[in-house]
Amino acid sequence: MQSSEIDKLTKIIAKLPALGTRSARRIVLHLLKKKETTLLPLITALQDVADNIKKCPICGNFDTQDICSICRDLSRDVETVCVVQDVADLWAMERVGLYKGQYHVLGGILSALDGITPEDLHIEGLFQRIQTGNIKEVILALPATIDGQITAHYLLNRLKEQSVKVTTLAQGIPMGAELDYMDDGTIQLALSARKEL
Repeated sequence: MQSSEIDKLTKIIAKLPALGTRSARRIVLHLLKKKETTLLPLITALQDVADNIKKCPICGNFDTQDICSICRDLSRDVETVCVVQDVADLWAMERVGLYKGQYHVLGGILSALDGITPEDLHIEGLFQRIQTGNIKEVILALPATIDGQITAHYLLNRLKEQSVKVTTLAQGIPMGAELDYMDDGTIQLALSARKEL
């Protein structure tokens, strides 16, 4: 029998991706056993994130500044924008270290099943950036899933009206896979072998 506080914490942790109730219980037990070295630093780190992390209004990345470090970095190529589904995909691309341009996080992908329409995504922000900036290439780095391809097709149709080159990652990314779960070599290969649409 566990206290309601422990039960509440377990239920919250179980809601995290890839964790179930059993894993959550093990995590909670570990945190309780290692209170000084794990639990209290975790509480402090979570509070710091809650208090200080902001969403970049330009690309959608997370940072402690209003404009994220990638958008502020003057050494990055401002003529290329890589469109990704989520911040996890942006982080996966950055982990590889090959891409040195800008990003645009859609915040999801189109899905008829889930009722996600273009208005639910950060699509208009992309077109505002294209119209006001000097963007010459848009890389569509979306999941190789049906919804990802539908989203890419929708963006491609709209991007045809713009004077930008549109490329996509090579098919080194298997159908049904997500960038966040790909190894660095696969992402490097897909990025370097991207093709124009």
